[in-house]
Amino acid sequence: MRLRTVILTLLLCLAASTALAAKSAVNTGFFGVVAVKGADVVAYFTQGRFVEGKKEHSLKWSGAEWRFASAEHLRLFMATPEKYAPRYGGYCAYAVAKGSTAGIDPEAWSIVDGHLYLNYSKSVRETWLLDTKGYIDQADRNWPGVLGR
Repeated sequence: MRLRTVILTLLLCLAASTALAAKSAVNTGFFGVVAVKGADVVAYFTQGRFVEGKKEHSLKWSGAEWRFASAEHLRLFMATPEKYAPRYGGYCAYAVAKGSTAGIDPEAWSIVDGHLYLNYSKSVRETWLLDTKGYIDQADRNWPGVLGR
């Protein structure tokens, strides 16, 4: 009876670890629910900089909580979320180009052809900026397959 319990426990742990291995389509960190570390994604377009969002101006979209600095930015996002949401679910665009996922620094970002891209760090962003077209082509081929890796 004890061996049976141990085997059942091991099988449940294996199933749980397999479920955890598949990453969410939106980067919210390991146990988080907030997209883009709470950054107001509209502000990248309207103010050209990282601005922290506020809980009182938030909404749930695509399985994550998105925060905005103002009611106006929330309204803009609600009207066309695909326009403002970062590519590759907010994972590091350079990592996706290289075939994996990585977290982001909300201050390491760029807008290319009207799309928001986030990077792991400012130094990674510098590498990303050396060949954005090439990296975007690679990342487009890898996305969303990298979520299962």
